[in-house]
Amino acid sequence: MTDKKIQNVAIIGCGSWGTALAQAFVTAGRDVVIYARDASQVEAINTKHENTTYLAGVALDKKIKATGDLAVAVKAADLVFLVTPAQYARETMTKLKNLLPKAVPVINCAKGIEISTGKILSEVAAEILPDHPYGILSGPTFSADAVRGLPSAITLATKHPDGMLWAEAIGSKVFRPYLSHDVTGVEIAGAVKNVVAIACGIVEGKKLGQNAAAAVMTRGMAEIARLGLSRGASIETFLGLAGLGDLTLTCHSMTSRNFSLGVELGQGKKLDDIMATRRTVAEGVATAKAIAAIAAREKIDMPICAAVNAVLFENVTADQAISGLLSRDIREEKV
Repeated sequence: MTDKKIQNVAIIGCGSWGTALAQAFVTAGRDVVIYARDASQVEAINTKHENTTYLAGVALDKKIKATGDLAVAVKAADLVFLVTPAQYARETMTKLKNLLPKAVPVINCAKGIEISTGKILSEVAAEILPDHPYGILSGPTFSADAVRGLPSAITLATKHPDGMLWAEAIGSKVFRPYLSHDVTGVEIAGAVKNVVAIACGIVEGKKLGQNAAAAVMTRGMAEIARLGLSRGASIETFLGLAGLGDLTLTCHSMTSRNFSLGVELGQGKKLDDIMATRRTVAEGVATAKAIAAIAAREKIDMPICAAVNAVLFENVTADQAISGLLSRDIREEKV
């Protein structure tokens, strides 16, 4: 038992997912402050109670408060959620280092691997915020559903003994966290599934059929597990919400930024042209490059991820990548 109380929550990042989390946490009874760099977003949330940039038309709870001052956002926080893209996590953590109250837990909500170092984000946090308990929130959750109060389940992974307290603080009848202690496995599953989702999108864009889609998703899970197990992750993690759950959701819906990007690649569009039309970040693009480097360096067999990286960054066509995968030697089915 503990007498600790979590009431004040800060959310750093005012995109669609950060906004959906703000709504979910207010529903759970927490006091929520969300930080946005864009002054127009701050004003819209505080006056119109709407994120007009990312979730236009969705009414937000009037209890959600927005600020453009990072220090104000975290001043009274009992929990801080980082909802910035993975490649900006280091920068954000560095800014927070001298602003966070002592020992306030930091929970990462991004799904990716840092390109410059090949580190998962828990490793980045250990480097920059070593005195703050760390967790990762990940699972099969689209912002559009969560912000409207539709039922969602998600994984909260941490090695800290207060993890259940954190989960209970953000949980409600429509937003159900499950506690895990496998931080590494949850982070790797969340990162790699975005790359697999791009591959599944390419299959859809090329109209290769449901058999091919199922094959890519399943063998993609084998690659997720292969990398995770090499880092000491638990195989059970990949069968749970952060693994199979998130992969299933992301690999079948145009709501997924990564799947929809893959569809456009499969239709023959160029990456630069696709990115030029998008406001939101498809984390799998950067993560594909990081994973390709890790797999090559550590001699981990991840052919689907390598093929996606080749299409994105090495001028390999989707047809060439698909042909390369299908012409691989026959082997036993195993992780």
